[in-house]
Amino acid sequence: MFDDARRPAGAGRRRKERDMSNTALVVGATGIVGQALAARLAAEGWVVHGLARRPRGDMAPVIPVAADLLDPAALRSALAGLRPTHVYFCSWMRHATEAENVRVNSAMIRHVFEALPEPQGLRHAALTTGLKHYLGPFEAYASGSPPETPFREDMPRLDLANFYYDQEDALFAAAQAHGFSWSVHRPHTIIGHAVGNAMNMGTTLAVYAAICRETGRPFVFPGSPAQWHGLTDVTDARQLARHLYWAGTSAEARNQAFNIVNGDVFRWKWLWPRLAAWFDIEAAPYPGQATPLEAQLAGAGDLWAGIARRHGLREADISRLASAWHTDADLGRPVECVTDMSKSRRAGFTSYQYTPDSFTDLFARLRAERLIP
Repeated sequence: MFDDARRPAGAGRRRKERDMSNTALVVGATGIVGQALAARLAAEGWVVHGLARRPRGDMAPVIPVAADLLDPAALRSALAGLRPTHVYFCSWMRHATEAENVRVNSAMIRHVFEALPEPQGLRHAALTTGLKHYLGPFEAYASGSPPETPFREDMPRLDLANFYYDQEDALFAAAQAHGFSWSVHRPHTIIGHAVGNAMNMGTTLAVYAAICRETGRPFVFPGSPAQWHGLTDVTDARQLARHLYWAGTSAEARNQAFNIVNGDVFRWKWLWPRLAAWFDIEAAPYPGQATPLEAQLAGAGDLWAGIARRHGLREADISRLASAWHTDADLGRPVECVTDMSKSRRAGFTSYQYTPDSFTDLFARLRAERLIP
């Protein structure tokens, strides 16, 4: 697709001129991935610009950039003064059909590169996608005959429309045109901190557990028998941030796609009682079939608002914390999901994250920030 030998003339000289500093543009800086990555890069001494439609006011030392990725003119104006060395795509927009997902999410990638005043000055650009690369889009999720696990990066694309594929192609085309290296990162379910995020299993389960403790409802695993009994893995947002940082600074990671998970495997029937214990509740016996959270939490808005008032919580709107539809999609899958990390290991990435800590660290932060009781 792309290699160093095909860089445009002058690209090496421009790179040498900018090697003394690293400046990142994090696209989607208020999401689970973007927040963790921006914090990591800032801790490494990078200058970090965080792009979002509505940046928060407490992003320092990240420099907020407000822009709509679907408004090329406004995006061009917002990025006019930026000369990043690295761009990280950590954002997507959900639409009703995969055809719309393809159109909109690939356009977002192209618009950023078109808006940057000097895209030829980039050294690296990274795209975060996920296991839908192997399982298919939401409207055909884990249906048909998904590939056998463990998922490996050299598995062919599915013969389905999938916005991940179109985002990759937009990234490859820009890298070819402007002479920078690229990496693609495919996490499993991401566990991390973000309020108002469309896909947030960790916080969703924290809200569910808090409701069960407050009301005495049984804390029932909502997913499928395949997920309850089978092996699986997840990706801590901090582990993903480490992976993105590594790929952006490592020659061995250039122009490669990588899976990224915590590095351990577990069964939900083992983890579920441990999550319950953190909330001082009992894990209910598994009923033998899925009991989706969308149904369990339907109409829970007033209930959560009452819990928020009693405990002085900062967020009374349950929809800002819980994304039951996404958690149901992940936990309701009828197939085993295990991800191979050999490619990253062989290339030099050796970081590891213990999965129970991914959840309990998040729960502790949510409680400390008065987002759960």
